[in-house]
Amino acid sequence: MQSPLPATGTAKLLDALSPYIPDEFINHLLPGNRRQGRRNYFSAAQLWRVHLLAVLSPAHSFNAIVRLLPEQPSWRRFGLLHHRHRTPDVHMLCDFRADAGVAALRRINEQLIRRLLRFLPEGGQTVAIIDATDLPASAADKKKTVAGGPPNLPPSGLAR
Repeated sequence: MQSPLPATGTAKLLDALSPYIPDEFINHLLPGNRRQGRRNYFSAAQLWRVHLLAVLSPAHSFNAIVRLLPEQPSWRRFGLLHHRHRTPDVHMLCDFRADAGVAALRRINEQLIRRLLRFLPEGGQTVAIIDATDLPASAADKKKTVAGGPPNLPPSGLAR
């Protein structure tokens, strides 16, 4: 069966989804840092759109997104980033996610789902959107091992 949406990772998909993102709602919900210190160059909506690139593009980590963003005009257009070299860094994205918190990210997702569901035909296929904002990340395969241990022992044997 043919999907009405373009393939994941394409510029056409980003262009198709962009109008449904509730930018005003996001900026109102998360007005940004008003205290002294580092200046905010990006709105909450821009940072949230860059977060979405982790699931809508082939780059699935913030490091890869930040590294590739200057070279991808369709990603910058989707993120409402008008300057090629002024893009968020990894720390900005992590700080945004920490400041927003799980509750605000869920409210944004709910608003996005409401907008998307309005345009589905009655009696159409079911849509499922996974919300994993509060699930712990699996990092078991990323743990460092102690150097200098016997080479033929498994990693669990090094701790003994």
